[in-house]
Amino acid sequence: MCKWGLLGDLLNVCMFFFQVILILTKLFDFNLGTVTESSLWRSVDFGTTYEKLTDKVMIRTMLSYLYVCPTNKRKILILSDPEVESSLLISSDEGATFQKFNINFYIMSLLFHPTQENWILAYSHDQRLYSSVDFGKKWILVHERVTPGRFYWRSCAQAYPVLINLCVCLTEMQYITCRAQKCSEEGRQYPFSGRIDTNSLVVQDQYIFLQVQMCVPPSSPCESGHTHDMHIVSTDEGQVLAAVQEWNENDTYSLYISDTPGVYFTRSLPNLRTSRGLAGNLIVDVYKVAGVSGLIIANKKEDAQMTTYITYNKGQTWSLLQPPAKDTTGHDINCNLPSCSLHLHLQMSENPYTPDTISTKHSAPGIIVATGNIGPELSFSNTGMFISSDAGNTWRQIFEEEHSVWFLDHGGALLAVTQSAVPTRHLWISLDEGRQWDKLSFSSTPLFVDGVLMTPETENRIITFFGHFSYHSDWQLIKIDYSSLFGRKCTDGDFQTWHLQNKGEVCVMGERQVYMKRKPGTRCTLGREYSRVVSAEPCICTLYDFECDYGFERQASGKCAPAFWYDVNLPAHTCSHGQRYRNSTGYRKVLLNNCREGLKGTLSPRMQQCKPIAPSGLQLSTINSQLTAVLGTNITFRVALQNVSHLHVDFGDGISVSYSNISRLGDSITHTYRVSGIFRVTARAQNSHGSDSSSLYLHITSPVERIFLSAPVVVIRGKEANLTAVLWPSQPRTATFYWWFNNSTEPLITLEGSVSHTFTREGLNSVTVQVSAGGTVLQDVKIITVKDFFRSLLLSFSPNLEEHNPSVAEWRQDVGRVVRATLSQVCGFPEDQLLVSVFPGSPTAAEFFILPETNQSV
Repeated sequence: MCKWGLLGDLLNVCMFFFQVILILTKLFDFNLGTVTESSLWRSVDFGTTYEKLTDKVMIRTMLSYLYVCPTNKRKILILSDPEVESSLLISSDEGATFQKFNINFYIMSLLFHPTQENWILAYSHDQRLYSSVDFGKKWILVHERVTPGRFYWRSCAQAYPVLINLCVCLTEMQYITCRAQKCSEEGRQYPFSGRIDTNSLVVQDQYIFLQVQMCVPPSSPCESGHTHDMHIVSTDEGQVLAAVQEWNENDTYSLYISDTPGVYFTRSLPNLRTSRGLAGNLIVDVYKVAGVSGLIIANKKEDAQMTTYITYNKGQTWSLLQPPAKDTTGHDINCNLPSCSLHLHLQMSENPYTPDTISTKHSAPGIIVATGNIGPELSFSNTGMFISSDAGNTWRQIFEEEHSVWFLDHGGALLAVTQSAVPTRHLWISLDEGRQWDKLSFSSTPLFVDGVLMTPETENRIITFFGHFSYHSDWQLIKIDYSSLFGRKCTDGDFQTWHLQNKGEVCVMGERQVYMKRKPGTRCTLGREYSRVVSAEPCICTLYDFECDYGFERQASGKCAPAFWYDVNLPAHTCSHGQRYRNSTGYRKVLLNNCREGLKGTLSPRMQQCKPIAPSGLQLSTINSQLTAVLGTNITFRVALQNVSHLHVDFGDGISVSYSNISRLGDSITHTYRVSGIFRVTARAQNSHGSDSSSLYLHITSPVERIFLSAPVVVIRGKEANLTAVLWPSQPRTATFYWWFNNSTEPLITLEGSVSHTFTREGLNSVTVQVSAGGTVLQDVKIITVKDFFRSLLLSFSPNLEEHNPSVAEWRQDVGRVVRATLSQVCGFPEDQLLVSVFPGSPTAAEFFILPETNQSV
């Protein structure tokens, strides 16, 4: 047993390697409310002894989190506490040595590449995304304003044969792809031209989800307005399982299953139970059993009660779970279907060192261990532990109370410990799939078990418990070598066959599947090379092997009939004249079902010629979904085409293009505008059966260089005065003007550069005008004198003055001041009663204003 630490020491991260364990602990000071110390510990003998590395190589460096490269576990990356310093500690030898690298941003999270061990994405506290291709030694900025958790690595073989692409969801709700090291504007692509919903970008396996890129009944084809929310359950096996909240569901979701492309979905099970995780994330009670294809368990709400259902054919049919016949003491259980059944909890653990409430393993097909209860509905009281050795057909109760259960020896053995709420000195080991349990003592003092570390990918038989004796004690680590439980390695005589079935039906997913299992009570180790599947013989196809296709619903008779909203005369998929499409019979074979012959020929879709129809669904947009662009830049339009033989695009500036051979066009058209303005862009598609059109209004702007407010120097109170904002260069219909008069807080907003205004207050009045155009905002201010009456004279000047006129406002103001001072001396008027306004242009001219004395009336 290993013991160390101080009061309040928090275990942050524990990681296993081939023989190495690294543990990062942090000391939390409850008085200060912060972490005051961190320690990194390393063991090279599977946890027998530990060395404290912090004092050795990282003095005065506060550590916050430890990462292990998923594709090369010898590589370690540790983040420092950003409140102390911003740095990384990097090791390439399982933590034997570290190098320290300073960075200029605070890392919130890291995302490692699935295959390239040196490629990492880092998300910062200020919504910036960085990338590194040398395991964190150097970083470059990928993009700003990135939505938290909505960035992904993905391979894009068609666009970049070798390179890796990055998917980013911006806070302005756009979806872009780019190369991680070249994500400037020139290197970005916008595969989806429209805006997307907040946090809707999800990338799983080969699927990319954003907004609603799917068709789910009972809405009309490919319309999303009838659904509230969608949650991706799984994307493995070339198919999407999604939980969709429909218009008539409040606290439940419906399970939908897609075709292979993940576009067309059919409903499998309504009213799924849901809950929220610690972080507020949605949790859907659906569990895919590992090791047996097509086996899914789900909790469904029926008549205000939650009940557990199981399917053996990927949701084509569902049934209740058969309850155990006896309890742990051997007494009969009085529970009969359908009023009473077994119900299971299907929550996934948010702690990586504790098991889920239901556990299965690919290397142990047919074995299901879960927390649950027996009765009319799912309950959180009187729960116990249950196990099935035949893929859910029959169940046995193994504990009357909740336990944490782990698979050992590649599924050949089971380890059970009471949950952390109760301290224990014992663990339980079973070598016969939970029929018998050996009770072993692992501690002289009862321990609250907080988690278990194990190395499932290696041949060693070592596990490490970590926990505490009391809520105020130090951390305790207890190493257990359970190899002595097995006397030898299993041989052929230690196994027996097991036939997968579904309540007596031996054809499951279109096959008769035979597995090899260790004989109960045999104390031998399986080993990684142990093969589980002996044979899989195809069965004759029956109705049981087919689910209803998109647009069809299962009837009471078991047959699939068209839904009320579905038009069977229209192809579900895009179909152009001259092409052929697969016309559904109302059925589609369950994915990965391997049945042959029988009803396969009758129920499989038939190839049919596409019927000629008029163009429909024409959509026009810019490739980046923006409706504004700078004058002179290339603008790429995206046109969504269907059933089109001729396309005409009018850019609104007197230029248009036409295409007759649509197959050579693709879906993008580029154009450059030579003048600024607002242009109506129209695309019109037609064929011999009709036409369709789509339009958008595009703002082409150029940066404003100057603004001049042309306004009279003096105006009569109560009489309209004309004010004009003059721009260089001119901005026809693309600029917005904001006008403030005196101390007004709310501006007058206009699309024209001229306004009329009546001044009601005598004296000096200020007018401020701002112009916004092309991303630029400029301003000019004028002071206007308002009087009840005044006199004015026009002035002309000697032609010699033209030689000194530079046609700038500053020169005109200087001339006005000189004229004003001279006339004041000649005429004997005070300067505050005189104003001179020199007009722009040539020849030079001006207007001379004589104002009444203050308080003088007409």
